[in-house]
Amino acid sequence: MLAPIIIGSIAVCGFLLLNSVHQIEEGHVGVYFRGGALLSAISEPGYNIKLPFITMYRSVQTTLQTDEVKNVPCGTSGGVMIYFDRVEVVNILDYDAVYTIVKKYTADYDRTLIFNKVHHELNQFCSSHTLQEVYIDYFDQIDENLRTALQKELTQMAPGLLVQAVRVTKPKIPETIRQNYESMEGEKTKLLISTQKQKVIEKEAETERKRAIIEAEKQAQVARIQLEQKILEKDSLRKMSEIEDMTHVAKEKAIADAKYYSAEREAVANKMTLTPQYLELSRYKSLTQNAKLYFGSSLPQFLTQLTGDDIGTIKGFGSDSEKNEN
Repeated sequence: MLAPIIIGSIAVCGFLLLNSVHQIEEGHVGVYFRGGALLSAISEPGYNIKLPFITMYRSVQTTLQTDEVKNVPCGTSGGVMIYFDRVEVVNILDYDAVYTIVKKYTADYDRTLIFNKVHHELNQFCSSHTLQEVYIDYFDQIDENLRTALQKELTQMAPGLLVQAVRVTKPKIPETIRQNYESMEGEKTKLLISTQKQKVIEKEAETERKRAIIEAEKQAQVARIQLEQKILEKDSLRKMSEIEDMTHVAKEKAIADAKYYSAEREAVANKMTLTPQYLELSRYKSLTQNAKLYFGSSLPQFLTQLTGDDIGTIKGFGSDSEKNEN
């Protein structure tokens, strides 16, 4: 009889122990409820113990998590109903704010603070914009606008819950409208391609024009350099000619100076040489060289016109000659 009781007691204890021991995953904390009331105790990750059947626990994530809000209906200002297939809200709950937020909004706080808020903010946005603005013009701004609106509300209602990012998928619109948009996008694509081709052609023309300008500038530079070379050559030739002329002038001047000096020296020499005595001697020599001797008792008629001295001189020469003959 004792053995079944012991076995039953062990089984009950084991069952109670299994019901009291629970595991909290890393990145989460445990919050506890007793009789529906939130307890102030918060457990860390790992194995923890609670009162079996009396205390209930919930695991609350305190690391970065992503909440997906699906199939959000939204009516535009024009009355067109569209649906956002999926809205992803990346958020994180601060450890110190766990107790306060769970106490105010329960452990399913994200339903109230994120899911419902996403529906509300998207409907606010769609109701104040047309389909064109929601689907095309302002779609790239929805993510940031929604994140800003959510964070503004959470800062007031649930400090400690931060929204890191929001990703909104393209909304679903009526099929006929979608086809029209696709057709319009096709035309825009064709126009874009045409515009790009035109830009390419303009760019090629601009490149060709710049190439022509560069080539013309290159040729102009070459021509200018060649002209400068020719000018330098002409200038060199001119300078060489001037040097040759100066050399020739200097040479002729040197020759003229030499002749002048020679003539001057000769004049000085002549001035020193041509004395009255020398001139008298030269005159006699000249007469001697040009004299003619006549023999006989009668003289030519022209001799009678000579002065007495001349005749005497001639006679003297004649007398000497006669003497020599005799």
